[in-house]
Amino acid sequence: MTRRYLFTSESVTEGHPDKICDQISDTILDALLTQDERSRVAAEVVVNTGLVLITGEITSSAQVNYVDLVRKKIAEIGYINANNGFCSNSCAVLVALDEQSPDIAQGVSTAQESREEMSEDELDAIGAGDQGLMFGFACNETPELMPLPISLAHRVSRRLAAVRKAGQLPYLGPDGKTQVTVAYEDGRPVGIDTILVSTQHAPAIDGITDEAAIQARIKEDLWTAVVEPVFSETEIKPDENTRFLVNPTGKFVIGGPQGDAGLTGRKIIVDTYGGYSRHGGGAFSGKDPTKVDRSAAYAARYVAKNIVAAGLADKCEVQLSYAIGVARPVSMMIETFGTGKVDEDRLLELVKQHFELRPAGILQAFNLRQLPKLRGGRFYQDVAAYGHFGRSDLELPWEQTDKADLLKEALIPKLSVSVG
Repeated sequence: MTRRYLFTSESVTEGHPDKICDQISDTILDALLTQDERSRVAAEVVVNTGLVLITGEITSSAQVNYVDLVRKKIAEIGYINANNGFCSNSCAVLVALDEQSPDIAQGVSTAQESREEMSEDELDAIGAGDQGLMFGFACNETPELMPLPISLAHRVSRRLAAVRKAGQLPYLGPDGKTQVTVAYEDGRPVGIDTILVSTQHAPAIDGITDEAAIQARIKEDLWTAVVEPVFSETEIKPDENTRFLVNPTGKFVIGGPQGDAGLTGRKIIVDTYGGYSRHGGGAFSGKDPTKVDRSAAYAARYVAKNIVAAGLADKCEVQLSYAIGVARPVSMMIETFGTGKVDEDRLLELVKQHFELRPAGILQAFNLRQLPKLRGGRFYQDVAAYGHFGRSDLELPWEQTDKADLLKEALIPKLSVSVG
């Protein structure tokens, strides 16, 4: 019997209050690592009406102007109008930072981890910055090997921001959320059930002030300028049965930090797989890559993506866990949900053989401390909105599938040759 079900994932635009915080946190991280790649950073941000608060723990020799960084990032996102209660050049910016606890730092400071090439002994000497568990996931539902619902939700969010910034729909505000519900049959996506867009907008559009007329105009414009271009590039498209919901409450004029307070790290499902895979609970933004919440989650995605890219499974989830001060993972698990072409124990053996999963080794393999400087002072802030995974628009080291062929070759039985 065919099993049919619906699965939904959401995304948010870069102007969502929580995403503002994530981007500011990672802008600070980029600036610090650009000057001092050994910076230890745990930058947390809070936003509310007319207010930005930077807090957390930072240890660095870098000299940065936090207030200037904040104002530039807010302007880039699009908050440049004082009438909406949050503006780049008028909001208050408070800075309340401490240094990292030496009790935490000692577990990852036992060797010179900034060296480009480290010996096995040095890699083993640099432990994880904290305990925790991380998940990585990949599946073959999209070219970027991501679940289709979160991939579509992100595409709609990015397009929503693009038409606003380009002036195509100038009445849109920076704050917005999207949601896509995909219909599945026997584990494969077969249709689009619902598309939901909630977007901040001006109180009047081209002289139109009637609320019902405004919402009708927005719905028509979004279908033409956002939904149709996004789905023109997808195999599965909306049909006559697809519901299209826009601003279901009726209007969305007050938004951004004036409408809701924002916090760093509060959109961890948006950042990852849209709920399609499990999550270890740790957020990414504002954390330097010595913290396994971030680096090991990237490594787990890299492992899972290469397994799927190699054709060894249609879906793959990888769990890693760490203990503070200990280099090698405490545990590893691979789950292929019945889609694996080889035994999961054999996959685990191959992963242990061919993938570097010690914290210092991940830093070295992905060049995570040097990337902000190598990319002109911005790297982490660019993944702080629209997802950390499946980003074909960015060259991310954990999105490479350079080990897929190696995994396939390792599983090809060696032929015995008899000499006559």
